Amino acid sequence: MFSESLVLLASTLTAPNICPVYVESVHRRIPVNRFDLKRSNNVKKVTAALVALTLVSTIPVFAQDGRMNFFITSAGPGDGANLGGLEGADQQCTDLAYTAGLGDDLLWRAYLSTIASNGMSAVNARDRIGGGPWYNYAGAMIARDATHLHSEDVNLTKETQLNERGSIVNGRGDSPNMHDILTGSNLDGTSYGGGEGYTNCDNWTSNGEGSTRVGHHDRQGGGENPNSWNSAHNSRGCSQENLQATGGNGFYYCFGSPDEQSDLEPKLPRE
Repeated sequence: MFSESLVLLASTLTAPNICPVYVESVHRRIPVNRFDLKRSNNVKKVTAALVALTLVSTIPVFAQDGRMNFFITSAGPGDGANLGGLEGADQQCTDLAYTAGLGDDLLWRAYLSTIASNGMSAVNARDRIGGGPWYNYAGAMIARDATHLHSEDVNLTKETQLNERGSIVNGRGDSPNMHDILTGSNLDGTSYGGGEGYTNCDNWTSNGEGSTRVGHHDRQGGGENPNSWNSAHNSRGCSQENLQATGGNGFYYCFGSPDEQSDLEPKLPRE
């Protein structure tokens, strides 16, 4: 409604005997007249309208409803399991949440575990994501808390595990299949050790050899735990090509929780 009004404003600010120029808006090609600056103040109105149109085109698309604080990424860095470590993965969650129209009152964390390495202790995905409850794009609660999240009756299906745009992510039977979701985790959300030779893709910094643990967001497929959303099997490798070859695309889960430095609760997405 707002952008349509601006289109009307810009198109009605005309004057006779003036050659038309055109301005591209987010909706359609708009004719705008060229004015003599000394003879008309209308040019100021046109300028203001066009500036407003530019602002409209840069506002993120807002989530439609619900206390959205959970999603599957619609895109990774495109560099396989090299996510820039946990910090880079968290930043990607934050950036995607912004495009979904969420405010800055949530602390976004990737649901990813790391293994003990180079003197650093292992990190458990379940310890990174706050206490819940968590809601998807549509406003459906997927889990009350971390215990519920890792239980059999958690509300995680292909239809409820939406990305930040509210879209269903391709699963088994779709083309291409992208149901492998990076986690590096056991069924209970703790760090997956993997045994000798397991690298966890150098804790999310490698796109080469090695492997990491993935889950199936559609709750079906192969592996030791084919119905697990967070710990179905190991990846074939850490490169984008290897992740895609086994039914993945470098996606992972993002969870939002109140910023630890404030007492704010998750807000409803802006309308």
